[in-house]
Amino acid sequence: MHAKSRCLPTLALAGILGLAVGLPAGAETMSQPPDEFEIESLAKLDNPWGMAFLPDRRLLITEKPGNLRIYAAGKLSAPVAGVPEVIYRGQGGLLDVAVDPDFASNHLVYLSYVEAADKQPPDAKDEGDPRLGDFQDLEDVTLKGLAVARGRLEGDRLQDVTVIWRQEPKMIGRGHFGGRLVFAPGNKLFITSGDRQRFEPAQDLSANLGKIVRINPDGSIPDDNPFVGQSGKRADIWTVGHRNPLGAAINPATSALWINEMGPKDGDEINIVVKGENYGWPKVSEGEHYDGTPIPTHSEAEKFMLPVYAWIPSISPSGFTFYRGDRFPAWKGKLLLAGMPVKALIVLTLDEDKVADEKRIDMGKRIRDVIEAPDGSVLLLSDGDDAELLRLTPRGEARAG
Repeated sequence: MHAKSRCLPTLALAGILGLAVGLPAGAETMSQPPDEFEIESLAKLDNPWGMAFLPDRRLLITEKPGNLRIYAAGKLSAPVAGVPEVIYRGQGGLLDVAVDPDFASNHLVYLSYVEAADKQPPDAKDEGDPRLGDFQDLEDVTLKGLAVARGRLEGDRLQDVTVIWRQEPKMIGRGHFGGRLVFAPGNKLFITSGDRQRFEPAQDLSANLGKIVRINPDGSIPDDNPFVGQSGKRADIWTVGHRNPLGAAINPATSALWINEMGPKDGDEINIVVKGENYGWPKVSEGEHYDGTPIPTHSEAEKFMLPVYAWIPSISPSGFTFYRGDRFPAWKGKLLLAGMPVKALIVLTLDEDKVADEKRIDMGKRIRDVIEAPDGSVLLLSDGDDAELLRLTPRGEARAG
């Protein structure tokens, strides 16, 4: 039996803002053995991070050291040529991959990755921050940030690669890049941008750190973004006050963007992204800083959007997806989420915009990402330098290739 999670009412979605709301306990989370499905190991990988299917059912997979690979016909390709140079250290490297909705005609794919600044400051030094506790690499003094590039996938090569977006400003060292890429209806691209472990920029509208960003596929800014034309406010910002969003998916029932983000010490969250809203970090959280410094909770602050769900203790959520297939009828309409230190596939039952139930399926290894395959099977990426691409199918239905 796991500790209980917190399921918070989503009153803000009904337009009820400025109301202090209590934190009722959520459904208990129960560990269960994976006895209802088969687990196949399809490929060995080096620190994989994200994956996306092409229209012809080939699977693109990123590896943080800088490799983009293609899994097809039971085989993993050599690294695709033309991938931008990445800074691979700690949480950084080659992160997510997304496929253009019009890939059949334009062959465009999108990559998020960590890049170094062209000009590095002399004698750079990171003094650290006590709020981060022991989770600090003070020897990392590279000036860097998240970038998103797109290129045409022709055979085993990316061509005409162009950077369409960057985190600004770049920061010395540290992590919290975010990096998930999601296309929404209308072909707008959402980017999750972490706070770079710098806290305060998440509330600064002149920076795009700690934000959900929304751009057109070519990097231009949609006219209906909330801060377009406002002095001192970045036009690429869609929402404000995020810490380290590592999961993002469009809810097929509502077309809304859902994200998960890692909290500090405890307090991981699921949020529904609403145009122009503020989600509170670092002013509020369901957790506390690593040095024990308390943070006001959402219920104590009236002006911030409430999480749909929060975990105490933390689960370190990463990629997630809404399951729509028929191979696992019991999962249809549910949210499948990758849990890293808990080493679990987490299944969340939804009641409209609330989480009604949570179950954790023990996978015995850290899970970095989860995706639904076109045939309704479920693919997982485990985490680390000895990771695997795993496929889940109903027991008795496992197939090779």
